[in-house]
Order: sequence, then structure tokens, then C-alpha cells
Amino acid sequence: MGAADIVPGVSGGTMAFILGIYEELIDSIHAVGRKTFWSSLVRGKVFAAYRAVNGNFLVAVGAGIALAILTLSHGLEFMLHEYPLVIWSFFFGLVLASAVVVAKRITTWKTSLPIAIIIGALVGYSIVGLVPVQTPDTPWFLVFSGAIAICAMILPGISGSFLLVLLGKYGFVLRAVNKRDVVSIGYVGLGAAVGIVIFSQFLSWLLHRYYDLTIAFLTGLMVGSLRKIWPWKMGELNICPRIDSQELLIGLGCMIAGLIIVIALDKLASKKS
Repeated sequence: MGAADIVPGVSGGTMAFILGIYEELIDSIHAVGRKTFWSSLVRGKVFAAYRAVNGNFLVAVGAGIALAILTLSHGLEFMLHEYPLVIWSFFFGLVLASAVVVAKRITTWKTSLPIAIIIGALVGYSIVGLVPVQTPDTPWFLVFSGAIAICAMILPGISGSFLLVLLGKYGFVLRAVNKRDVVSIGYVGLGAAVGIVIFSQFLSWLLHRYYDLTIAFLTGLMVGSLRKIWPWKMGELNICPRIDSQELLIGLGCMIAGLIIVIALDKLASKKS
């Protein structure tokens, strides 16, 4: 999830879905905003509060995300700059296969579900086509950026990193991580903590009340987001590769690698379940 969250256009939520931990992740974060957690915390029952939010699970996932961001940010920044075709092709295959994997979670197909997929795809396609803006580096805006980005990071198909690009803060945050600027990271982290708890309340309610409809919409988001991570570009414009070009072979090879990894992870998650 952490590796995916670093790349603009790829969502950590997509990885959570592939690995079969998405619902547990949302419900665990949702528990942070519930009365059981806060009443235990106020009474000093720290271990009861920890258990109420599935603490072992959240700590393990959070540590993995943090470790990936701290250790992989340099490498991914280098790869995105030097070998963009390889990175974007790999993630294109990964997200494309993920959309199929997520759609398989729908329990009962109804007439409304294809419509939800189409709406989700249009929303995702529109969002990733927005133009980045220039914004201030003030503390309040860093907190706001963290809150907005984290909501996208737990939504399959919408990249939190890409929303940081739209907010004009992706480069700033990546430099802050690489330079260990704990103050700036702290502001973004504060916004992320508040934003994810608030947004997870709504998302958890949707998953429990309208599961199939929500999954269909999220599938559409993933399909629509493919516009952003199309490997062959001229500037920001997507183009078709030449049939006889080496770039096409490299891109297809990396896409297939992404597809294979998703299929393997899905089977592993199914066996674990």
C-alpha cells in the first residue's frame, strides 16, 4: 500500500482490495471514531481501547506503509524520472487487473450496478484529468492537503498522491520525506489522521449498507483512473505507441508483470481467507 501511495495515479486502497484486507482496514479505522474506543481511552483502559480498534492490524499496516514510504520514495522518484515507461506500464497492468479482481467481490449483479460502474469511471476519468494548481506551503494548507489526500488513498482508483499533485503539494511532500522534514510531515500527517477517521465513518456505512453498489462504483473509479497512468504520452497527452516499436514490447511486458502479480496476490488472499 505504501509503495502504491507514493506513485501519482495509483491508490493504496487498490492494493488493500487485492490483498483482501480492505473491509477490515475500513472497519478498524472506523472504530477510532466510535464511543467504545474513546470511553476506554478516557477511563485509562489503554489496552481495551487498543483492542477496540483492532490495534495489532492497524499498527502492522501503518508500519508497512511508513516503511515503504521512507525506504522506497528515493527509488520510485528516480524510476519515475528515468524509466517512466516501465513504472507506468507496470502499474497500468496492476490497476487493470485489480479492477477485475474488485468487480469479482460483487455478490449479486443488478441493473443498477453497471450504471454505478459507468458513473464511477466517469468520475475517476474526470478527476485524473484535472490540472494541477499552485498553492501555499502554510501549515493550514498542509493539514488540509493531508486530509484530502488520505481520503483518496483508501479509495481504490483515486490516488492520494495524484490529489497532492492537483493541490500542488506532491513535490513538496516528497522532498519533505526525503529530507526528513518532520515539521512539514507532521502537519500533513495531522490532516491525514483527522481526514481518514472522518471519511472512514462514511465509507464503512456505505460498505455495510450498500456493499455491491459501493464496490461497483469503486470498480468504475479504478477503470476511470487508467487515463492517468497510460504509459505512452506526449507531454500530458495520451498517445498510441507504434506497433513495431521496442517501447510497445517493454510496456506490454511490464503490464503483464503487473497482471501476474495481481492474480498471484488475489489467489494468495483467497487461500488465506
